[in-house]
Amino acid sequence: MTGTLLALVDGSAYAKSVCDHAAWAAVRMQAGVELLHVLDRPSARNADLSGTIALGARTALLEQLATLDEQRSKLLQQKGRAILDDARAIIEAAGQTVVGAHLRQGDFVETVIAQEGPASMIMIGKRGEEADVESLRLGAHLERLIRASHKPVFVASRAFRPIDSVIIAFDGGASSLRLVDHIARSPLFAGLAIDLVTVGQNTAETEKAQANARTLLDAAGLSVQTTILPGEPEAVLGQRVAQNGACLVAMGAYGHSRIRSFVLGSTTSDMLRSCKAPVVLMR
Repeated sequence: MTGTLLALVDGSAYAKSVCDHAAWAAVRMQAGVELLHVLDRPSARNADLSGTIALGARTALLEQLATLDEQRSKLLQQKGRAILDDARAIIEAAGQTVVGAHLRQGDFVETVIAQEGPASMIMIGKRGEEADVESLRLGAHLERLIRASHKPVFVASRAFRPIDSVIIAFDGGASSLRLVDHIARSPLFAGLAIDLVTVGQNTAETEKAQANARTLLDAAGLSVQTTILPGEPEAVLGQRVAQNGACLVAMGAYGHSRIRSFVLGSTTSDMLRSCKAPVVLMR
C-alpha cells in the first residue's frame, strides 16, 4: 500500500458510485481508502417566541425544542455511522482496505481540507444528499471544494462502469500542463488509452502544445492519440464522451481558454452537469 484516497460519502444516490470508483482507483494506485462523512453544524434557531406566548409557556417550548435538537443530532450521528459502515462494506467486498472511517461535524469544505492531509486524491459524488438528481444541479459543496483543495478531485458519475480510456481536455494552460504531468506519473492512468483533445482553432501554437504533452505521455509508456476539434468545448467534449463509452474525463480546473469556465461559469459546468462519465479535476 503506497498511499490513501479520501472518499466522501453521504446518503445520496451517488454514495455507492463513490465507493465503487474508490475501490477501482485503490486497486490501480495500491492505496487504502479513507472514508469521511461530514455532519453540518447545528443551525441556529430563532428563539424569539415572545409575541402573545406567556413566559412559562415560552420556557417550556424552548426546552422541548432543545430536546428535539438533541434527538435530531443523535439520529444524524447514527445515520452517519450507518453510512460509513455501508461504505466500508462496499469497499471491503471489492477486496480493498479501509484504513479509516471518520464522522466529523462542521463546515463541509473546511472539514474536508483539514482531513485531506496525505491523501493522493479526493473522491466525491457529483450531487449531494439534498440535491434533486433530475434537476441536474451540481452539489452545493462541489465547486467550493474544487477551489479549496490542493489534491486532484475525482467527481464520480451516477453509476460505476469499468474504465478503459481517458479523455484529457487540454487547452495548453498551466493547469492542463500540471494535469498531463500528473497523468504521466500516476498509476491510476497506467494502461488506459489516452485521448488528448483540444477544442479550438488548429494553430501552430496548439499543435506544438499538444506535441509537448504527447511527448511527456509517450515517455510514460501511455497509448496516446491527439485531436484538435472546432466548436464549443462542452458540446465537443460531451460528444466525445458519448462516443468513447467507458471513459474518464480529466480536466484542469482552471485554464486560460473557455474551458476555464468549467468551474467559474456556466459554459463547461453545463458539461459536468450532463456528462455521464466521471471527471478528474486538477487546479
